[in-house]
Amino acid sequence: MSSDRHQQRQQRLKEQVDARIAAATDIRGILMVFTGNGKGKTTAAFGTATRAVGHQKSVGVIQFIKGEWPNGERNLLEPHGVEFQVMSTGFTWDTQNRETDTAACLKVWQHGKRMLQDPALDLVVLDELTYMVSFDYLPLEEVIEALQQRPAHQSVIITGRGCHREILELADTVSEMRPVKHAFDAGIQAQQGIDW
Repeated sequence: MSSDRHQQRQQRLKEQVDARIAAATDIRGILMVFTGNGKGKTTAAFGTATRAVGHQKSVGVIQFIKGEWPNGERNLLEPHGVEFQVMSTGFTWDTQNRETDTAACLKVWQHGKRMLQDPALDLVVLDELTYMVSFDYLPLEEVIEALQQRPAHQSVIITGRGCHREILELADTVSEMRPVKHAFDAGIQAQQGIDW
């Protein structure tokens, strides 16, 4: 491709991008969902949380399903003022107790509702929330209501597989992680600092 053709193509692209930027006039918090069967949903959420903290934004994190093992994201972000509330029961296939899992979920969800009402928070991460809805540990209607009534400037990230269609419809941005290949499938152990 000649330099002139490349320049013309890039100029057309620039005009299209500039027009889209000019048309985006609404300023408000957004609801993002990172879902799908591939790896990277929580990683994407914490990448965004780290970016927010780097811009002096206030962030709160609710982690459903997580256990007691060391948490690299928490180790990094908590000293920068990020509040973490963690369900701390571990994976539901380990606990195998619906009553205690539901009680733990509802307890940490109280912190989630508080964060979703807090105008001081710019971003709230609801990590693995999708499972809490699909396992009927949390009422969908209560989650939808809390999301809809949050402060107008507040952004929220929800992660987890199998996100309920009503949450997907409410979301502004939905990204689906698709598995192509995973080291664990080849028998490689999950590694601290890389996988968790």
